[in-house]
Amino acid sequence: MSNYETPPAARWGQTARAGVEVDQGLRAYMLRVYNYMALGLAITGAAALGTFLMAVDRSGGTAKLTAFGQLIYQSPLKWVVIFAPLALVFLLSFGIQRLSVAAAQLTFWVYAALVGVSLSAIFLVFTGQSITQVFFVTAASFGALSLYGYTTQRDLSAFGAFLIMGLFGIIIASLVNIFLASSALQFAVSVIGVLVFAGLTAYDTQRIKEMYFEGDDEVLAGRKAIMGALSLYLDFINLFMMLLQLFGRRE
Repeated sequence: MSNYETPPAARWGQTARAGVEVDQGLRAYMLRVYNYMALGLAITGAAALGTFLMAVDRSGGTAKLTAFGQLIYQSPLKWVVIFAPLALVFLLSFGIQRLSVAAAQLTFWVYAALVGVSLSAIFLVFTGQSITQVFFVTAASFGALSLYGYTTQRDLSAFGAFLIMGLFGIIIASLVNIFLASSALQFAVSVIGVLVFAGLTAYDTQRIKEMYFEGDDEVLAGRKAIMGALSLYLDFINLFMMLLQLFGRRE
């Protein structure tokens, strides 16, 4: 009787080829996530700097707000600038399944630009040199933490619940401190925030990696990449802001 069972060597070859294809697909997927995130950060930086340059007039030796600056920093419109990015985060988070990949990308780019407009106020508070220094420190730290999350064999999901609880604690404490204006509370929030967002960077990277499935079609893979980029983008921005509060030199 003929034996149609696949020889062990052939089976090993098929498994190896499948493993290589999955590995290549995973690398392409993660590269797509990081590219989206990096472009979002670039848009945010350009929007923040451009907004600041339009909002502040430095001619004459003294800095003063232009009419545009007064509009976005001192008028009621400032609340729209602050909360508009939050609305788009909810749109992406809860409406991603109803959006096309192109629409989700556009929403993410608009969100990144609005965050840049909102963050432009840091140029009024901190020196440009310290902002640049903290950005590069953040980039180096983020890169190391994300690499750890990608390569570690340790399951980080056990830390996820604690990190999310810490995140909610930071949000509540920050809202309270709007009214208290306590420098001690702000310092505590910044220190805890650095630890929380450092942990979230590694945790989210591992989670995004595990979301990859080689059987996903282009639409589903595209949506996953955008949501993954959004998570890492938020980790980066928040880590940057916490470090800036701790180490930034004020004007």
